[in-house]
Amino acid sequence: MAIKTFNPTTPGQRGMTTQDMSEITAKKPIKSLLVIKKRVSGRNNQGRITTRHRGGGAKQFYRLVNFKLAAGKTAVIEAIEYDPNRSARIARIKEHDGTYHYIIAAKGMKVKQVIASGEDAPIEVGNRLQLQHIPVGSLIYGIELQPGRGAQMVRSAGVSAQLMAKEGDYTQVRMPSGEVRLILQTCMASIGRVGNEQHQNIKIGKAGRNRLRGIRPSVRGVVMNAADHPHGGGDGGRHGTGKDPRTPWGQKTLGYKTRRRKSTNKFIVRSRHSAKRK
Repeated sequence: MAIKTFNPTTPGQRGMTTQDMSEITAKKPIKSLLVIKKRVSGRNNQGRITTRHRGGGAKQFYRLVNFKLAAGKTAVIEAIEYDPNRSARIARIKEHDGTYHYIIAAKGMKVKQVIASGEDAPIEVGNRLQLQHIPVGSLIYGIELQPGRGAQMVRSAGVSAQLMAKEGDYTQVRMPSGEVRLILQTCMASIGRVGNEQHQNIKIGKAGRNRLRGIRPSVRGVVMNAADHPHGGGDGGRHGTGKDPRTPWGQKTLGYKTRRRKSTNKFIVRSRHSAKRK
């Protein structure tokens, strides 16, 4: 996939790039796999804003993606489609009984390609197997954390994990962040790398494009009053004094540990921060 540029006919298009849609083979999704996407604008069930700078944006329908393709199934890829809800492409597959599904499209997937799931599936791009049946050193994506739960990790555009070793009931998987993690061998994963790898190189170009994505403007804390932000105020304040940066509510940022679910630390063999400490 290549990045598409624009002629600089306007200031907004001068630095703007967009994704190349040449690999997409179908423009209209299947209606049976669409649901209405309700606008929450960063609010919880009480109507309070829990995620700031969200709201507006273009209307979208959610595609029902199958993250746990049943074992022993084979299907044919009918189309590669665009999904406005995720950075990766999705593939429309059709089983022999006529059932349609959407799955995350891997790099190199082609129309009319046959994909399989289960222990008898060949070691090919897009096929889904248990980790115990995948060779060591293979690139994988769409990894389960618990058997039967469905793909929870490595689903973004261009990312992949690597199966490093097998030991007892667990496998060692190196994540895209560099973290090495223990995962049960009975968990499923797909072979290959997620497609649309140039997604991270896209330049937004202008503010209006972010508004179409549902992202509202953000104001820096150093330009606020002291009563509104810890960085605010014109008397020097926190900015430039060497003090730790903080959120509007006073919590530290940039290196401050916020991990709460420490019960899973035992599954982390190598931290993603270990390379930074050297």
